[in-house]
Amino acid sequence: MTTRMHVDLDALRTNIARVRETVAPAQLMIVVKDDAYGHGLEAVARTAATAGVTWFGAFDVRTGSAVRAAVGPVPRIFAWIAASRSELDEAIAADLDLGIGDSDLLEELAVAAQHAAVVARVHLKIDTGLHRNGVRPEHWSAFVDRAAALETGGLIEVVGVWSHIAEASDAEDDEARVAFEHAVAVARAAGLRPRVRHLAASAASFARPEFRYDMVRVGAFCYGIRSAGGPSASDLGVTPIARLDAAVTAVRGDDVHIALGGLQGLPTALRGRGAVVGTPAGARELRLVGLHESIVASWPGAQNGDAVTVYGPGVAGEVSATDLAELIGTIGEEIAVRVSPLIPRTYAGE
Repeated sequence: MTTRMHVDLDALRTNIARVRETVAPAQLMIVVKDDAYGHGLEAVARTAATAGVTWFGAFDVRTGSAVRAAVGPVPRIFAWIAASRSELDEAIAADLDLGIGDSDLLEELAVAAQHAAVVARVHLKIDTGLHRNGVRPEHWSAFVDRAAALETGGLIEVVGVWSHIAEASDAEDDEARVAFEHAVAVARAAGLRPRVRHLAASAASFARPEFRYDMVRVGAFCYGIRSAGGPSASDLGVTPIARLDAAVTAVRGDDVHIALGGLQGLPTALRGRGAVVGTPAGARELRLVGLHESIVASWPGAQNGDAVTVYGPGVAGEVSATDLAELIGTIGEEIAVRVSPLIPRTYAGE
């Protein structure tokens, strides 16, 4: 047995169906940033496309181009980070939708579209208070006026208006939604007709129906990763699609050594936090996370080659990525994306 991540693509399909059912009539955009949250971009993208997903959230242009290669010409792929003219050219060549939240970038995109003799599809981003990126409200009116002029000139098509929210509290999110709706109204007053409004990610898309609008951007819940401090995966109706197994490399007294450490993505901060892992004899304490290997409390009959489930469905119950994340004050997605790409991924249900 070697250390590897097992990915259940049937579970992914089931989660996608659950998300789509929950957010309907809004469309699902499945987010596949960070190598599909560490699960493997190509396999996840192909599976989602065959399951009927028509929108993909790729974060950056490089990922968007890889998704296009995986799913073909039909699905829409949204990338919201482009940092250079060359990336804008690449996005146009890959037929991506681009999230634009900067006036200079909008002008550069118009030049790139004119050079390529195409109409670039654009989603304009308003900063609703998260300050991650996007156009500040005081500059929004001039921004959408300019976008309208570029659309009239045949250089861009304003497909949507979008933003991020913090999902830190209902009150803050409500304020963000008010700002978002005002921004949409200002865009329409400028003559734009955005067909796709998208604001919510996983948690808000399930808990706050009023945030769904025309489309939701869901990553974590499609992979069965629950929100830290939120409802359980079973309460959400989703299933973790990944199981991370580490091989036992040595048994020394009451210590079992496994081939997974900080360099493979397991946070060293888990030491002393009460983390447990699954073994053939049940849950055992995760005693130490080193750089190349970790130490687990032993069990009767432990031997080299045994599999220890670090997180995911296993023979000894289940510890989720979010369970581990909560012990160190982070989110389950961070645990998932930390897993080294050098660890093999195997797929069931292809």
